[in-house]
Amino acid sequence: MGIKWMFVLMLQITLAVIGRGVLEKSSSSKQNFGPEFAVKCIQSEDGDVIDCIDIYKQPAFKHPALRNHKIQMTPAYDPTMVTKNENETLEPFRNGREKDLHVDATPQLWQRSGNCPEGTIPIRRMPNNSESKETSVDDHLRKKPRIIPDPFMESKNTYLLEINRSLAILHAEGFAYYGGKGDIKVWNPSVELDDEYTTSQVALKSGPRKQYEAIESGWAVNPSVYGDRQTRLFTYWTVDGSVKTGCFDATCPGIVQVSKDIALGAAIYPISNPTGLPSQITIFIFKDPNTGNWWVNYGEKVNIGYWPKELFNFLSYHAVTVQWGGEVYSTRVGTHPHTATQMGSGQYSDWVSGNSGYIKRMRVIESFGALRFPDWVNSYADEFDCYDTFYISESMADPEFYYGGPGRNYRCP
Repeated sequence: MGIKWMFVLMLQITLAVIGRGVLEKSSSSKQNFGPEFAVKCIQSEDGDVIDCIDIYKQPAFKHPALRNHKIQMTPAYDPTMVTKNENETLEPFRNGREKDLHVDATPQLWQRSGNCPEGTIPIRRMPNNSESKETSVDDHLRKKPRIIPDPFMESKNTYLLEINRSLAILHAEGFAYYGGKGDIKVWNPSVELDDEYTTSQVALKSGPRKQYEAIESGWAVNPSVYGDRQTRLFTYWTVDGSVKTGCFDATCPGIVQVSKDIALGAAIYPISNPTGLPSQITIFIFKDPNTGNWWVNYGEKVNIGYWPKELFNFLSYHAVTVQWGGEVYSTRVGTHPHTATQMGSGQYSDWVSGNSGYIKRMRVIESFGALRFPDWVNSYADEFDCYDTFYISESMADPEFYYGGPGRNYRCP
């Protein structure tokens, strides 16, 4: 009898180990939700298919740290209240002329074709193209590891802050930050190759330089993730500099979505053009003071969801860096010939006409909890002749940051 029960126990342990392996594999692989998982499917006029998934069956809960996670439906911190305080009173004129009018690009095209019912969340179905077959997130759903080169290492691009990517950013660091916010102008820059991308975002970071933790949100043109060259809303997270963890949107377990109205990875509409009104999105990432979860708010109207504190070590406390600006990924960054993938609008920073990438109303939350412009910021560009920056603060109640560029041209590299 003892031998029989020992055999049964060993069999149970073996099955448990196999089951854990399957779970871990599913946690790190692509989430491709189709009709069999959806309560409702919506065909968008722009070609996207939106699957309305039961909120309790979303990809986040495949993460081992979130197996017993209880969904937080609303944050304790109300971003709509702090944006109405005296810190958000903006200067109506700049150098004698009225500030640019703008269009908030909050609505998403798929909403014209239907809505997700209560108790569900919208997830954009992954395209069935060559870039999105059943592969690990190591291939294309996660950023390539941001290995910072040794300054003494001989390399063709050691001057880059992060290998294979060119940054043009404004950053604040050195304090405890509990939130970051900005109005980001929306463009549709050209991406030359399918394995390259360009983004404009707000990012909060903490931790070691080579394996830092980061949460980001903004817009991106990323063919390898989204299967096309439309400008799309994105979120991103990692806890080790993208070495083994992290992904865009809900393509791996991580972010917990609560909004039924905004789909991560969906196309942004409208897009700015040089002859029309500029279009922009407002991104606000903030830490809930009660739960420690990091929320992402879109357009000052919708709390999309949050990254649970259980995902992080350093960011479970606070961020030490807030960044605003653009990023281009390519293996041809820092080389000759340089990539022609554009940043921002594809034009160099232009504060006169505004026809470049820009971020305005930049704010942080420090330890005392109020939204304010940081006391100290610094602009940085990896390749100023390829993608440049212009920070204007003098004689302005509300500083502005301009950035962008065409990539390969007679100045670059």
